[in-house]
Amino acid sequence: MSTLVFVGAGPRATGLLERISANLPEFPQSLDIHLVDPHPPGAGRVWRHEQSPLLRMNSMAEDVTMFTDASVVCAGPIRPGPSLYEWAEQVRAAGLDDPALTEQVRALTGSTFPTRQLQSRYLEWVFDTVVKELPDTVTVTVHQTTALSVDDGPDGRQVITLADGETLVADIAVLALGHLDSVPTSAQQELARYAADHDLRYIAPEYAADTDLSVIRPGEHVVMRGFGLSFIDLMVLLTEGRGGRLVDGRYVPSGQEPVLHVGSRRGVPYHSKTTYRLLADRPPLPRFFTPEVVDGLAPGSDFFTDVWPLVAKEVAWAYYHELFNGHPDRVRMDWVDFDRWFAPLPWGSPTLDSLIRRAVPSVDDRIDFEKLDHPLRGLDFSPALLRDYIAADIARRTDDRFSADLGAFFGLLSCYGLLGSLKSLRPESQVRDLDGWWHGFFSFMASGPPDDRLRQLLALSDAGIVQFLGPDMWVRPTDGVFLAGGTGSDTVTATALVEAYQPKPSVSASTSDLLSRLDGVEEVLVDGDFSVRTGLLRIAPDGRVITPSGEPHPRRFGVGFYSSERAVPAFARPRTNAPAFRQNDATARALLATLRLD
Repeated sequence: MSTLVFVGAGPRATGLLERISANLPEFPQSLDIHLVDPHPPGAGRVWRHEQSPLLRMNSMAEDVTMFTDASVVCAGPIRPGPSLYEWAEQVRAAGLDDPALTEQVRALTGSTFPTRQLQSRYLEWVFDTVVKELPDTVTVTVHQTTALSVDDGPDGRQVITLADGETLVADIAVLALGHLDSVPTSAQQELARYAADHDLRYIAPEYAADTDLSVIRPGEHVVMRGFGLSFIDLMVLLTEGRGGRLVDGRYVPSGQEPVLHVGSRRGVPYHSKTTYRLLADRPPLPRFFTPEVVDGLAPGSDFFTDVWPLVAKEVAWAYYHELFNGHPDRVRMDWVDFDRWFAPLPWGSPTLDSLIRRAVPSVDDRIDFEKLDHPLRGLDFSPALLRDYIAADIARRTDDRFSADLGAFFGLLSCYGLLGSLKSLRPESQVRDLDGWWHGFFSFMASGPPDDRLRQLLALSDAGIVQFLGPDMWVRPTDGVFLAGGTGSDTVTATALVEAYQPKPSVSASTSDLLSRLDGVEEVLVDGDFSVRTGLLRIAPDGRVITPSGEPHPRRFGVGFYSSERAVPAFARPRTNAPAFRQNDATARALLATLRLD
């Protein structure tokens, strides 16, 4: 019997375990599997039940699954299973052992944005189901503790030392560590020292569910640097979480709230998620940015020169597919004709621009990536302008007259899944353009909060509890306080600064003892005089950890957020050929093939 140890038992480990189960008939063998995680198996740290019930997912219940479907292209067998919403339908009548979750399950619709606590229960159910479906030749043991180190034993087997004093010896170790904390950067440490010296409050980047917000005082003026999902979570915890209430769209304060001054580079929150469905069929993707195109890109390619035109064309085509087929009254050309003319023309060419202008008469119905990326550029900023922008975003994302935006969303998803396998960019473009700009643009466009959170933001603005700093935000520690502002906004004075974003993954800066001691390699990209550490653990295509010698480790694999597979989510929207499922399958098959050879 071979021994397999997972360090981490969250949703990524669960997905990999499911793929091991699915592929076992092709690689028959006996396995003794151990999972090490201080948090509950299945849910892990991020999705554990023990967090505020106010925190919710930014995906609808019908858009969350842990199971493969016919869209997934992989070598192993497809084993469908219920999405979060389908699971809720199965347990709705009997309910759950928690009255609050039972109430949520019975009220859930496909378009509900569930609480993270309910997602926790779904993930725990998936884990339990996967374990129960394993054959009798496989045993599974969960160790609810922390792994301190993974080392090579004298015989090459992996020795995993646990915080409870136990030691596990494995034929293969899999690092599925998920989201980890990072040591503050030197700039963040300097801000923390400044705050301590002047009786101020400073919170470095953290996961909102784990942030100690008790240090923020009622009525205190707080600068929030970041306008994405972390800000939304922190906003909720510092307002509703302190007893405030929303009544008929109006926020009723408890008196315990601070005053939040929020800004970012764009100066606007992430776009809210759409609540409608496509009116036409889902666009058949990929069309232009395909796996074959990705594989054919020459080494040393540049993202904006060689890749972005293909990505933009793919997203635009998906957008116009829905516009033409779902709203034919708003176009002047048949879709078949438009598609025929659109297909051969390069993105950004005058001929393509002319085609779009002729076919789509209203400028509001044409996709404009520059305007999407810089929504306030060229405008005179004011809080009223931003409130109008947010209100317009809510209206657009909740009205199926704009369902072409959902078509673009599917185009973005298709490209996102393929860009993770892109390895041909020159290093500087990889870090600056793909890891930097593209990831930020995708998150801004496709990973926003539910629309009611933006309604809450507007209500808090009306109540004076949230105030807007605008684009190009800046912060300066000056004269014993924090000064902050943005383009077109007044300078504000605050006694607290919160970095309202998540820490970047970093092997060298991780607070994990295991990663700091690991005999692995942090990815370094070099191109002439350009050299940068990405912070990611280098792994081979089949998931093996790259050693300092540059070779894949024969008995050590890695998956997840901190690895060079680049932050692929552990679960996904159904029928999207999700990259995590493909990677899980490839890694599971490599694991099983290696173990069978022992």
